[in-house]
Formats: sequence, C-alpha cells, structure tokens
Amino acid sequence: MSDDSSAALQAERIAGRRPRLGVWTALAGLRSWLSILVFLLAWYAASAAGWLNPRTLPGPDRLLLTAWTMVQDGSLPHALLVSLSRVVQGSLLGLAAGLATGVFAGFSRLGEDLVDKPMQMLRTIPFTALVPLFILWFGIDETPKVLLVAFGVAVPMYINTFGGIRNVDAKLVEVARVARMGRFAIALQVLLPAALPSLLVGLRFALGLAWVAVIIAETVGADSGIGFLLTNARQFVRTDIMLVCVAVYALLGLATDYGVRLLERLLLSWRRVYTG
Repeated sequence: MSDDSSAALQAERIAGRRPRLGVWTALAGLRSWLSILVFLLAWYAASAAGWLNPRTLPGPDRLLLTAWTMVQDGSLPHALLVSLSRVVQGSLLGLAAGLATGVFAGFSRLGEDLVDKPMQMLRTIPFTALVPLFILWFGIDETPKVLLVAFGVAVPMYINTFGGIRNVDAKLVEVARVARMGRFAIALQVLLPAALPSLLVGLRFALGLAWVAVIIAETVGADSGIGFLLTNARQFVRTDIMLVCVAVYALLGLATDYGVRLLERLLLSWRRVYTG
C-alpha cells in the first residue's frame, strides 16, 4: 500500500470513520447478519438430523412453507396491515404526547413538578395490567389497542426528551437569552436540536415498545392482526404458525430500528462520534 493510501486511511480513522476498502467494506456490512445466519443453519441442521420434534419446534424450511401458504391465502398480509395500522396510529399519538410532556417538563420547573412524578409512576405499570382496564373503559374495538400502543410509546419518549433537554449545556440557553430569544424560540431552536441525540434514542426504544404493546393488545379481545393469528394458532397447537407470527414481529421490529438509524444518520450527519 502506498504512503498516500496509508495517509488517507489514517485520516479516516482519526475522523472517526471506518476506512473504505471496497470489498472489505461490503463484507463488513454483511457481518452483522453472520450470527443470524449461523443460528438459522444450526437450526436447520438440527431439524434435518431429527434432533428436534417437528410438532414443537419445526425447522426454518417448514416455517418458510407455512409463511408462503399464509401469504397465498391472504391471512398474513391482512393481519400485517391491521397490526401496522394500529402501530402507526398509536405511535403518532404516543410520540406527540411524549414529546410535548417531555419538552414541558424539561424546559420548566413547574412542568417537571406537574408531569414528572405521574410519568415515572406510569413507567412501572406493565401492559398486561392495562389491557383489561382499557377494554372495560373503551370497549373491544380499535380504541384500546391504539391507546395501549400510545402508552407504550409515550413513556420512553418522555423520559428521553426530558433527560436530553436537562443535559443541554446551560451556556447555550444563557446565550439565547442574551440574544433576547423568547421561551418558545429557545425550546424550538436551542433545546430540541441540542437534545436531538437523546430524542432519537428514545424514538428507537419507543417504536420497539410499540410492537410489544400491539402484541399484547392483539392477544386479548382481538379478531384480527398478527396477535390474533398467534392466539388462534396456540388454541390449535400450530407451532409453525406461532413461530411465523413471532418471526414477523421480530422482522418488523428490526425494520423499524433500521429506519430510525437511517433517520439518525441523516439528522446527525454533522456529529463525529466513536464508531468502534
């Protein structure tokens, strides 16, 4: 390798970026999937060797066949759309509530006194304790399911918004006040941009919990959705369908996390951080 190439690689390392090495960069992108691939191959080998009972733990090939059958009969796409709709509606509601309360509590001592303790109390309440109450209060239609997702999203979003704002350097706020910026302008133009890394971490946690919440919501008093398919399959001891539903939830959670990571790279492209 020439001296110029070595200098370029060293400069990229100092800047906090991985050196670009063509094929090695591509392989590094696939490396994160290696553990999953090894797990699937080991699972398939154990199933093919007869070490696993196909009734209790079918192999991945059987799951692919079951998933394809569910796609052909339309049950899986319909359930996926229903669950996705509930997650989107609940997430939008929860993000709005968590962000608004987090900004209110983070920017104002009065807001902290009014909001923080109730939110900390709500943080410890499990979803399973709220399901029967939500059904009793709001019925068995879409409302309790959407609200349960909103609850799961709002709490982590509030905590990360509040913590991110309170960790902003006080000198930034002092400079803004010297510049005679109003309270709303300080919150919008100073505090939120400075707290953006914490907000995006909260968004990742919140959207992950959204899928956990919808799973619980759909396994009780639901007649559609991935959770309904899971509950129905459990009654008929269809382990293959249950595992397909679990795999779908896992893939949706992974896709959501990947989307937030892309948003993070876009919004925080100016920030240089250690990447390992």
